[in-house]
Amino acid sequence: MQIVQQVLFALCFVGAVWFFSKKVKEIRRNIFLGLNEDLTDNPGVRWKNMLLLAFGQKKMFKNPLVAVMHLFVYVGFVIINIEVLEIVLDGLLGTHRLFFPLLGSFYSFLINSFEILALLVLVSCVIFLVRRNGLKLKRFLSNDLNGWPRSDANYILITEIVLMSLFLLMNATDRALQLNGADHYHDTGNFVISGLFASSLAALSESSLIAIERSAWWLHILGILAFLNYLPWSKHLHILLAFPNAWYARLTNTGEMTNMTSVQNEVKYMMQPELAPTDATPPSKFGAKDVFDLSWKSLLDAYSCTECGRCSAACPANTTGKLLSPRKIMMSTRDRLEEVGRNINANKEFVADSKTLLNDYITVEELRACTTCNACVEECPVSINPLSIILELRRSLIMEDSNAPGEWNAMFSNVENNFAPWKFSPDERDKWAEELEQS
Repeated sequence: MQIVQQVLFALCFVGAVWFFSKKVKEIRRNIFLGLNEDLTDNPGVRWKNMLLLAFGQKKMFKNPLVAVMHLFVYVGFVIINIEVLEIVLDGLLGTHRLFFPLLGSFYSFLINSFEILALLVLVSCVIFLVRRNGLKLKRFLSNDLNGWPRSDANYILITEIVLMSLFLLMNATDRALQLNGADHYHDTGNFVISGLFASSLAALSESSLIAIERSAWWLHILGILAFLNYLPWSKHLHILLAFPNAWYARLTNTGEMTNMTSVQNEVKYMMQPELAPTDATPPSKFGAKDVFDLSWKSLLDAYSCTECGRCSAACPANTTGKLLSPRKIMMSTRDRLEEVGRNINANKEFVADSKTLLNDYITVEELRACTTCNACVEECPVSINPLSIILELRRSLIMEDSNAPGEWNAMFSNVENNFAPWKFSPDERDKWAEELEQS
């Protein structure tokens, strides 16, 4: 019977890891469909950003209470899953609490630490679940989250509550079996949280306790393996991608727009033709129409989005009722990228479809509402830059499609002809000073 359980566990574990690895490879492929961008300079600054922003969650501490609870959930869940190593080895080798004979009293210290963290994770998740669904915060009520995104957040919180409860139940019944002197259940010493219930559970029969302990053990590890494969389909992929996203963040000054070298060169060659190389060719396109035209970093941003809505809550355009929502920009980019990925999976390569990111997923009205104030970038806890995507799409609208409001076109014309946004020739620009002297 034991060997059957080991084989069954091995099949579940290998299958879960295989499916997870397959999806991760697809996501990596999708990200690198974007344009090349070198973001490897200043490694010292990048490591610091990763530690402060991704692990330390520096930006979250603008709201200290929420930040501390989020830190409990994040760090607690990651550290508790160190125990998964023992569970996996126990499942494969047919052992029980493999590390206890090796670690002795330190093992009990570790398990007690895990239990305290598990309780903190459980309580924090309950509070977040009530907060998300009961307090009616504006950023959680936005239409951006209608449908799957709203359910996704709740599913994750409920899953974490269930997994932590199973962990504590597993330990409580295990300790009860230890107190009853059951075979193969080592006396590890009392557990700080689950031990509170162990004495009550010890009144149950040994067979009942073993059934509960084994059920909790299997449900806990199968839940973790299921959660592992749920992550790539969920907004909680940021648990993994927050670290590389923070490391590869652009280190330019906040709000600085990237220079379009191709346009600069065109103007330079027009003014000084002798500088133009003999093989110079005009740019094939300006800005971005689809995900292929964006930087790979922008595509990594899309997959890293936590959908927390802090960007949209800080956006002045969104606050005043305009259609723009930076969160929706990131979600739409990810949706389009996933659609492109499915296209490639089905056809082995991308087969042109009738859709593009611009117009089909993100509308002209959304793009025009952006004031480029950079509030969304400043607020994002994991260094996502919605503004970069907005600017590239808007450049395509203006420079490829000549799609701009009349006021913008008038300004462009004035800049081209008068070298200023105003409809005055350069020769007449100082007339206001003359009139001032006459008065």
